[in-house]
Amino acid sequence: MTVLAEMYETAYLNDIVVDCVKLHKTASLSLMDDDGDCFIALDPYRLGSEQNEVLQIAHELGHCMTGSFYNRYSSLNCISQKEYRADKWAVHKLIPFSELQRAFSEGVVDRWELAERFAVTEAFMETALHVYRREGLLRD
Repeated sequence: MTVLAEMYETAYLNDIVVDCVKLHKTASLSLMDDDGDCFIALDPYRLGSEQNEVLQIAHELGHCMTGSFYNRYSSLNCISQKEYRADKWAVHKLIPFSELQRAFSEGVVDRWELAERFAVTEAFMETALHVYRREGLLRD
């Protein structure tokens, strides 16, 4: 099963509706309704690639799986915390620490090489390294 298929399966198994919608300002978004049901909207015209689709849906699933939502009136600090939780969930799902350790032990240490190995962007790999540093699993 591809990583993209795994993301959609995760959504399906958790009763999270994923739909393609034309969005005007972003490639994806997630929301929770008053009943606690989660929904993810993806704009296929803004995704650009399967890699980006994986990263977008993983991040939005992170919001849904952790309940990390905010609204336009939320403080910047609150927004940052919720975005970090969503990123952290996506990192753990797409780049498990045990697999990252294996890559290191095989001599794959440059950010671009790690990104290539895990089929993510360099920016997302930097996010992953940041998450694992904050968890105390990696040192600078």
